[in-house]
Amino acid sequence: MKKAVVTGASSGIGREISKRLLRLGYFVIGVSRSVKEESFNETNFRAIQTDLSDEKETLHLCETLKKEEITLLVNAAGFGKFEPHEELAQKTITQMTFLNLTAPMLLTNTLLRSLKKNEGYLININSIEALRASKFAGVYSATKAGLRAFSDALFEETRKSKLSITNINPDMTESNFYDTLRFNVSLKEDEKLYASDIADAVEHILSMRKGAVVSEYTLRSLNFGIKKK
Repeated sequence: MKKAVVTGASSGIGREISKRLLRLGYFVIGVSRSVKEESFNETNFRAIQTDLSDEKETLHLCETLKKEEITLLVNAAGFGKFEPHEELAQKTITQMTFLNLTAPMLLTNTLLRSLKKNEGYLININSIEALRASKFAGVYSATKAGLRAFSDALFEETRKSKLSITNINPDMTESNFYDTLRFNVSLKEDEKLYASDIADAVEHILSMRKGAVVSEYTLRSLNFGIKKK
């Protein structure tokens, strides 16, 4: 049975991708601060509770995962804080950078030999903010642009190994990402994405013949909308 690691598995996009992979026959190792095996009720799901914004906990996770044979790594964990840059707490800056960029690079470093050996997949759940400049999003955009650049460079580095690497860049997606923010996705169906849309993209990537790679997968809502709290 193929084995996948999915970060951010307790909610939102990461949870939806984990559920989809289970239906596709993968054994899924789900990682987040609060993920629980009973919330999935699946014999092929293993939960590892780790705070990926914390260096010590992330490095401990890397040591644990070194023992695993992994075919798919999905880096879906992330958070954003959208304020004037001078208003951001330094701790927020360091945690956002570590969770959104450093942790995915560390996990990839740990699992890369296994992914290459198994001719597997690395999928980084990025953001539309990796492709544009938005006010109050300097740090968040920088982390996502950095993750995109990392993925692109690693794709060139590992092409002969038959490892497929994809950036998925979703627009605003209905999830708990916005719980602590001053705005949320629109209530209108055509002005937002659902986590299932991103899971559809993952399934599409995995279903393609191995000789073709979608290196960049951008999803937008048909129309733009936002809801202020």
